[in-house]
Amino acid sequence: MTEPTPEPTPEPTFGALVAARAEDDATALWFEDRSWTWREVVAEAGRRAGLLEELRVPGPWHVGLALENTAEHLFWWCAAALAGATMVGINPTRRGPDLARDITFTECQAMVVDDSRLALLDGLDTGVPAERTLRVDTPGYAARLAAATPLDPARAAAVDPATAYSLVFTSGTTSAPKAVICTQRRMGRIAVQQAERRSLTAADVFYVVMPMFHSNAIMAGIAPAVRTGGTIVLRRRFSASSWLPDVRRHGVTFFNYVGKPLHYVLATPERPDDADNPLRIAFGNEASERDIAEFSRRFGCQVVDSFGSSEGEIRIIRTPDTPPGSLGVAPEGTVVIDPETLQECPPARFDAAGVLLDADEAVGEIVNTTGAALFEGYWNNPEAEAARLRHGWVWSGDLAYRDADGFFYFAGRSGDWLRVDGENIAVAPVERLLGRFPAFSGVAVLAVPDETVGDAVLAVAELAAGAAFDADAFADFLAAQPDLGTKWVPRYLRLVEALPRTPTSKVVKRQVDTSVDAGVLVREAATYRYRPVG
Repeated sequence: MTEPTPEPTPEPTFGALVAARAEDDATALWFEDRSWTWREVVAEAGRRAGLLEELRVPGPWHVGLALENTAEHLFWWCAAALAGATMVGINPTRRGPDLARDITFTECQAMVVDDSRLALLDGLDTGVPAERTLRVDTPGYAARLAAATPLDPARAAAVDPATAYSLVFTSGTTSAPKAVICTQRRMGRIAVQQAERRSLTAADVFYVVMPMFHSNAIMAGIAPAVRTGGTIVLRRRFSASSWLPDVRRHGVTFFNYVGKPLHYVLATPERPDDADNPLRIAFGNEASERDIAEFSRRFGCQVVDSFGSSEGEIRIIRTPDTPPGSLGVAPEGTVVIDPETLQECPPARFDAAGVLLDADEAVGEIVNTTGAALFEGYWNNPEAEAARLRHGWVWSGDLAYRDADGFFYFAGRSGDWLRVDGENIAVAPVERLLGRFPAFSGVAVLAVPDETVGDAVLAVAELAAGAAFDADAFADFLAAQPDLGTKWVPRYLRLVEALPRTPTSKVVKRQVDTSVDAGVLVREAATYRYRPVG
């Protein structure tokens, strides 16, 4: 007799995962000099969930969080999970009308604010009245919280898995940020998958220092800790000098990051005993190859650097055999598509030095042809949804090419093309190459008009801390790069102390100065030497 096929285990909501910790007396959280058990964290969340229910009015149950990384911030994220409310992370680097737009656009009906963020909201029309703005650093807030009727964590089981748990703004590096919907179902799935993929358990200690308005902190750090019942070590903000002492003090085994934290930690003085620490895994994205290898060596841990979308349908992972410069490999169904022909792009061809030979044919957009169901949409933005979901596929907006073995290479955003001497150039490979120069901590490559036709290459380079630009050393560096394409050499070079970046260190290209003025260096014809313009 054939055994019946078992029913698939339903995916837990994130609220159910939080509620499952209600009677767990293991340490859940360390913040500054205080700790809480999971039982205490869920109780604090229950009180805030009760207050959320009192605040609720007709309309989208959206609550803006304008808070530093604190225990209070974590309690509110857990409260939303229990109550079925939707949290909107407020980006403190946004200002004035842009910040007001984020809050009004997402239709926040209440705000939770601490003193560190209060001045940012001063004078703004957010649409949220004063009586619905909770100032957590005031006696009135404490009294209101004490009077609220706590929500029973068991009620989380009644929350619809399709309920939006969070609206997380995209980085907005090339356009206004979009609010990505993440449901209770998806956050629960992320928590489970993160724990399973990294073999995380209740014995793990999670170091969360990325800003909690960003998806990396919630999805990569907090969600798997909730799933496993591990311990969260939370800091207000990242500090490179405090990183290793914190890791040792708290027994940190897992560290999530996005952008340049590995680089900043590596800039601290190296000591012979740096590898004497409990860290097992650093998990994140957008670190350079140089920093990944050096961080792993110096601190004796595994660095898992991935490429993925906030929307959740694109995931590319580095494997041990990933070639230099590559993002890694993707699950079946994620390919590179020519948006004009809707055909998969042919594999990239390289010359003996590694220079891409067929950019026109090989570079296309990263597309998930099987993951449309994973995209949960953008809040109140049908145009952006339609642009992302076309022909039944998910279009990432990211350019890439693949080699014959299926490894992906990032080529920039969908607008990151230059047309130099009749040849299409993807900017990301040029940025990667120039980023090898030791004096540069970041490079943005942009197009400026050529005086005859097409584009000229402008490289805007951020100098590393304490570094000075040496023209002779840079000329020698360029001459020594075997994979430097003949059209890649920048016509213009601008040196800056800092590139405009998001809080997670992504370069905001729309804010980069592309003027060619007296502060810019220009390449001397047929050489690798640069002189001031004019």
